[in-house]
Amino acid sequence: MNLHRWIITGLWLLFVAYWAVAAVGAKRNARRRRWPTEIALRLFVISLIVVVLQSRSLRQFLAQTQRSASHCVILGWVGVALCLLGFGLAINARWHLGRNWGMPMARKEQPELVTSGPYARIRHPIYTGLILAMLGSAMGVNVFYALLLVLAGAYFVYSARREEAVMLQLFPQQYAAYMARTGMLMPRLFRRRCSGNPGCDGPHRTTPPGGGS
Repeated sequence: MNLHRWIITGLWLLFVAYWAVAAVGAKRNARRRRWPTEIALRLFVISLIVVVLQSRSLRQFLAQTQRSASHCVILGWVGVALCLLGFGLAINARWHLGRNWGMPMARKEQPELVTSGPYARIRHPIYTGLILAMLGSAMGVNVFYALLLVLAGAYFVYSARREEAVMLQLFPQQYAAYMARTGMLMPRLFRRRCSGNPGCDGPHRTTPPGGGS
């Protein structure tokens, strides 16, 4: 195994370990989670991966791409850089969330609107960081991560939209203004107009989105 592959694998292990330790002390959920629905959704994603991989032509394409990519050392180190950037962004976002962090689409007791750190530019920087890390892993370890990236990316967008609907209920004026100046997964280049909302154009002093993103 090349050095960059060992580094990326180690980064994933360190990230998972940090995430497990950081979860201790998080706020309790405001209501019981719908575990049957969430388990069914995850089983659907896993089943979809298995079904997609049954395609012989897709497996051959991925294998050929992997053989080509494995000979490019530069591509591997670009993957390391993307993983460092992605994990760094996710961990920084997790630190700013503090006790407000939770699993995707969870609603916390006494929720707060976090707009500091990476949340000042991106509404779901943890998802963005994981997408970058999976892209880096596809480049530096195995191209099969690209398939996981596509499916996980679709799940992240779905989860982000669900979380934003909840935040708009909890903080209707503040979150509308927050959405106008930030991007979901990337920084917004141009501010969106939202003149119809009373608190959208003016400053606000809400406490520094809860949830898992």
